[in-house]
Amino acid sequence: MLRDTTLREFILYSRRGRTDSNWTSLHDAGRLDIVYECIIASLFLSHGIRRDTVFHAILNGPPKPPVHLEINGETIYNVRTNQETWMKILKKVLSGKEHPGIRLSKTSFETLIRAEAEKAKIYVLEEGGKDVFECEIGENPIFVLGDHVGLPKKVEAFALRFGEKISLGKTPYLAASCITILNYLLDRKKTVENSAKFLSP
Repeated sequence: MLRDTTLREFILYSRRGRTDSNWTSLHDAGRLDIVYECIIASLFLSHGIRRDTVFHAILNGPPKPPVHLEINGETIYNVRTNQETWMKILKKVLSGKEHPGIRLSKTSFETLIRAEAEKAKIYVLEEGGKDVFECEIGENPIFVLGDHVGLPKKVEAFALRFGEKISLGKTPYLAASCITILNYLLDRKKTVENSAKFLSP
């Protein structure tokens, strides 16, 4: 069963996400619109930001891949949820400028996974994995998922060297929907466990 968590992280592998600011729309920038949707699903509540969450995207599109985009819910501010705002933010940071709570680096997927695996267990989202309700999700979970095309086989195999393959079922959900479902399950379990602690004699 899912356990209470103190931190959660999501890593999105973007096959074609552009690594510069020379584009006019998120969709045409190697499907950065999917990155945007996953940012919103990972970090935003109805009237607030998940301060216990970190979102990562590894962008592998032209001209100079890879680029590691890291957004820290604890420190990010001056943001909204609409696409226009995030188009401006992503353009700004990909052009080399700064935004509070967002960091860019040349870290590769493999390097990031190795570093993350030293902190907590990694869970790779894949339809053929073990059902999430049959898994013991540990503290500070790190979830890895692909974009609309999915994780390349070599990338998935590498991540599984450090983690476990889990599934939300046989229905193929969008990447952002997977994140929303995981956040819901973790939130729900946390609420139930906190209630149990409160009611304990």
